[in-house]
Amino acid sequence: MNINATLLGQAIAFIIFVMFCMKYVWPPLINIIEQRQKEIADELALIQNEKKELISAQTKVTNSLIQAKKEASIIIEQAEKRYMQILNTAKCEAEKESERIILQAQAKINLQYKQLREQLNKELVMLVITATEKVLEQSLDETTNKEIINKSLAQL
Repeated sequence: MNINATLLGQAIAFIIFVMFCMKYVWPPLINIIEQRQKEIADELALIQNEKKELISAQTKVTNSLIQAKKEASIIIEQAEKRYMQILNTAKCEAEKESERIILQAQAKINLQYKQLREQLNKELVMLVITATEKVLEQSLDETTNKEIINKSLAQL
């Protein structure tokens, strides 16, 4: 056997193998590789878009939290103002009610004082009349007693 013929046969077989591979094996492999590269590129683009959306959503959430805190502080301030308003109103009403009760009590005391004073004056007059009767040892009639009582009360 001749080495040149063997080499030439091997070279021809190799060329046929390469041509066969280029025609039937390489195109599907290249398509699969290109398709995979395209999928990877699409996935990377999608990831970039998702990152942007995530950053946007985080910004929106942060802004919403800030706004909610502001609104909460405004509501708290309004509640505190309303609390103070209600407290002041209740204090004013309580003071008015206590003044009214005190005035009623004073009026009642004054009325009782007047009634007791009149009663004491009547009793005093009766004691004076009784003492006078004993001193004079005579009894005055009923109309004279009433006149004396009324005059004495008028003078007091």
